[in-house]
This record gives sequence, C-alpha cells and structure tokens, in this order.
Amino acid sequence: MRRNIDRFEGDDFMFELTKKEITELSRTQFATLNKGRGSNIKYLPFAFTELGVAMLSSVLNSKPAIEINRGIMRAFVAVRQMLSNPIESRVERIETQVKELKQYMEEVLVDQNDINDDTMIQLELINQTLAELQTKDRGFKERKRIGYKLPGCEEEEKK
Repeated sequence: MRRNIDRFEGDDFMFELTKKEITELSRTQFATLNKGRGSNIKYLPFAFTELGVAMLSSVLNSKPAIEINRGIMRAFVAVRQMLSNPIESRVERIETQVKELKQYMEEVLVDQNDINDDTMIQLELINQTLAELQTKDRGFKERKRIGYKLPGCEEEEKK
C-alpha cells in the first residue's frame, strides 16, 4: 500500500489513526502491550474506508485479495441496482404480487368448494339409487321346492 500511495490519495480512501485511537484499539482483556522505546508500534497504522478496501484489494495480487475485490465489485453492483430501482416501485411490485396470490388462493378455495359440492351431489344420487333398489320389487318368481315332498305339504306350497 505504501508503494502505491498515489492510489489512496485523499481521506475518502484511508486515514491514519492517532496515538489515542491506537491506545484505545490496542487494549485487550487478556494482554497488554509492552511499554518502552521500540517494543510496540513503529508507524501509525492506517484505517481504510470502503473505497480504500476496494482499492487495496485491487492493488494486492493474492487469491484472498482477488476474492475480496470480486465481492466488493458485486456489492457495488447490487447497491447500484437497488438505488436505480426506487423503493416505491419495489413496494408496488410486492403489493401486486400479494394481490395476485390472494386472488389465486380465492380461486383455489372456490374450486375446492365446487368439487366438494359436486361430490356431495353424487353421493346423494348414489344413496337415492340404492334406496330405490332396496324398495323395488325385483320380479323374482317363487320357485318350486325341490327334493322329497311329504304328503299333505303341497297345500302349504300353493299358498
């Protein structure tokens, strides 16, 4: 980064931390830095803004830097697309989708009720037909008994 300082010109890419900020950031819960000359930070570090991270990832030539650069570029494209589509149009699109879903669900429920009504009518017709068949005279003739006939039983058969 220091070799390509021209790429990071201006405060919108990076800025140098102050000694107070460094002491605040270097405090840890488990360890403390050594005090004394030459034992800690030699140069004040830089903090990068979003633009600085994008520029830094384009300067570095390692695989992680390339992946980060791709992610940053995709994020910028996504943000630009979100900003180019006003919120009102997105809300309106969602509202129309919800209305369409409501209409579809109502149609499905109406169709389901129609199927249930048709099924009930068919079941009623089947029950009526079965009742008619049970009460209807089948037209069978009484048969003659077969086998040995006792004398005097012929009169009972004629009845």
